[in-house]
Amino acid sequence: MKYTTRILDDSKESVAFAAGLLNQGEVVAIPTETVYGLAANALDADAVAKIFIAKGRPSDNPLIVHIASMDMLDGLVREIPPLALKCADAFWPGPLTMIMPKADVIPAVTSGGLDTVGVRMPSHMTARTIIEKCGLPLAAPSANISGSPSPTTAKHVLDDMDGRIPCIIDGGFSAVGIESTVIAFENDGIRLLRPGFISVEDLKTVTDNVLIDEGVLNMLDNDAVVASPGMKYKHYSPDAEVILIDSDTDAFRDYVSHHADSDTWFMTFSDGDLEGLDVNFISYGTTDSEQAHLLFDVLRRIDNMGAKTVFARCPKKTGVALAVYNRILRSAGFRVIKL
Repeated sequence: MKYTTRILDDSKESVAFAAGLLNQGEVVAIPTETVYGLAANALDADAVAKIFIAKGRPSDNPLIVHIASMDMLDGLVREIPPLALKCADAFWPGPLTMIMPKADVIPAVTSGGLDTVGVRMPSHMTARTIIEKCGLPLAAPSANISGSPSPTTAKHVLDDMDGRIPCIIDGGFSAVGIESTVIAFENDGIRLLRPGFISVEDLKTVTDNVLIDEGVLNMLDNDAVVASPGMKYKHYSPDAEVILIDSDTDAFRDYVSHHADSDTWFMTFSDGDLEGLDVNFISYGTTDSEQAHLLFDVLRRIDNMGAKTVFARCPKKTGVALAVYNRILRSAGFRVIKL
């Protein structure tokens, strides 16, 4: 179906309109603190199927179910591990998704055919108000064409979803800017499946037993079965070819000086990194949080500037920066130059 896609504000009237569409089995783009989500009734297989059609998303890529309160969790999963309750107490509402055994009420299309489902409670008030208003748990992956940089503004969503969905609720620039941390529970510990704003260090305040899954930093086979979004396929990629440069400042400057041309752009930590060089460059943040907040916006802006190739300076690999590294690594298709 071809829609006339409207961007609406986050007023009570707009929230009520969006909730009505969701109750009718439609797909609506909603703001969250991480990125904008493409939301539909998580319990309605036909509605969820519309998400996959709008995004062009592989059917084995599971979706995350969004709730507005702990009461909504009851009935969606068969079991809530004690450690999950501790994590919920520490980090919900917030950018943390927990993988748990799904109840039969969750259709296979929502869980990617798995016997588990990822659930989170967003901290963005508009997102929670929409969930409360429609009275439904919402499946809501990022509101972008599958594989492209995730959207952190309503305009980003419109660029990808114009004509594919009926409306977008504008909640401003996403505060976090990268998708939620995704964890699973095993052997009385936590397995990190996708890094996010809730870092390994944060999780270790709940338990010392935190393991980073191999898929966070390494490419998985196409036939691998994964429990979390963002683990398997190439993601977060602009049209330009992205290459990650793992180096210190001096080596990065030297590399830039020998590889610059009119079609090439460089992503830096600050304007000072390439001061004095006549090259195309853009900063994506000096701190871990700034990099998370700005990364996807910068990747989209570089495409708009006509870049063919983007060399991105490698962020740290700890704290929130591990999530930034994970996103750029996948954006680059795991192409890394170490200097």
